Amino acid sequence: MEVLSLAVLRERAPVRLGKGRITLPQRPDFHHLITLSEGRLRHTVDFTGYTLEPGAWLWVRPGQVQQWGDLEKAEGTLILFERDFLDPATVAAAGLDERHAPPLLTPVGEDRSALEIASAHLEHEFHALGRVPLEAHVLILRQLLGALVLRAAHIQAPASLAPDPGEPYVRFRAAVDRDFASVRRVEDYAHALGYSARTLSRATLAADGVTAKEFIDRRVLLEAKRLLAHSDQSAARIAAQLGFSSATNFSKFFHRHTGKSPLGFRGTIRGTQS
Repeated sequence: MEVLSLAVLRERAPVRLGKGRITLPQRPDFHHLITLSEGRLRHTVDFTGYTLEPGAWLWVRPGQVQQWGDLEKAEGTLILFERDFLDPATVAAAGLDERHAPPLLTPVGEDRSALEIASAHLEHEFHALGRVPLEAHVLILRQLLGALVLRAAHIQAPASLAPDPGEPYVRFRAAVDRDFASVRRVEDYAHALGYSARTLSRATLAADGVTAKEFIDRRVLLEAKRLLAHSDQSAARIAAQLGFSSATNFSKFFHRHTGKSPLGFRGTIRGTQS
């Protein structure tokens, strides 16, 4: 894990975070927690833009594609950590493997104060290397980071106000996340999960506002966008990776949902094409 200021990040950016500009799409395999002390920062996570202001937090999880905005207009803290730095109980309690958690957190009142205190304590300890034995230093960091992510993970609406998505939706979502590249038919998911296709569609409509088929297509599209934005793989290779029978079928699918060709999207997202 590492704790650094955005000022330090600006100094490192050409070397550590971008083969060129820091604003190019990145797909890290570790967690990013970002908070500001002053200014504003526009940050994109999985092709949705978020405006970060002092007091708010942005949590970018492994596998998501992110793009930094103008770092010259903001000061704050960036906390980087790998999943396995934390103990399994904390990983489970904080939902670190939850791929659908909202990136933007806007704590208020005591929640905001608690996060600020936890972050300041973690940053202080990170820079206190050498004041205690290394093993103790690492253990302290693990505990302090655990407290911070647990606090951050549980900033949400009261349980009484949060809608329950229901077991069919939760199980279907997990199955799609796992199998979207090889299973496209709602009926196949329904059979595997022990529900009817109609039940799955009702569940996804209630929880996400889309049909089960649209949910599957949306997950395929997200992965296609991630691969196009971050990697240099050809459209044909991405098509095969996502289970399409041909690059032509992949291009038709992508154009139908975005209005762009796969390579046209890549050029736009990387700023090499208008």
